[in-house]
Amino acid sequence: MNLIDICQELKSNAYPGRGIILGRCACGSSAVAAYWIMGRSENSRNRIFEAVEDGIRTRAFDESKMTDPSLIIYHPVRQVGDKLIVTNGDQTDTIRDALLDGHCYRHALQTRTFEPDAPNYTPRISGVLLKNGDYKLSILKSNNGDPDSCLRYFFEYSDPKPGEGRYISTYLGDGDPLPSFEGEPKAVKLEGNIDEFGEMLWNALNEDNKVSLFVSYTNLETGAAESRIYNKNV
Repeated sequence: MNLIDICQELKSNAYPGRGIILGRCACGSSAVAAYWIMGRSENSRNRIFEAVEDGIRTRAFDESKMTDPSLIIYHPVRQVGDKLIVTNGDQTDTIRDALLDGHCYRHALQTRTFEPDAPNYTPRISGVLLKNGDYKLSILKSNNGDPDSCLRYFFEYSDPKPGEGRYISTYLGDGDPLPSFEGEPKAVKLEGNIDEFGEMLWNALNEDNKVSLFVSYTNLETGAAESRIYNKNV
């Protein structure tokens, strides 16, 4: 299988929207997670990632300019026990609550649909990274723009190979309405340490539209995790 060069993939797409990458680093020692947000409106661009005790949250950079916090203020990343949840919305909390109640991420996402932002009906993308490096990805999307029909797709990856990950985003690219991501998550090459990988992703994202990026590497033997946050607004 040919792995996509994620750097070129992102450079060639001015607006993939929000994106998740999960996988294993090239040396095989760490599980990798990345999540970014982009924006076209002033409201969407007026955000930063902020570290919290169990992960990160989005926050308004300038509170006086925030016009509508719905759909853009949430916790994209939460650590729940030995599982890392990464999503593009408040379904992070839905998955967290389900896991704490002894259910799985699928159980949680059966209660959710795509975002109610007509005419885009932005997909909800979600990932769960396990202690052993296995991971799961999901996308909830409208049925070709039909607000009454939700399509739910789940993808699960066991024993991921070193240097290999999967990438999923909300959109295929820019447009009006924005075209939803299609197909299964893309197989991408993962290279470098956390700083090299993070800088590569940040520099590859469209300069006008990128807002924030989170990257984490978790050692599969010790469980020790390190993370980086990149914010355009500083």
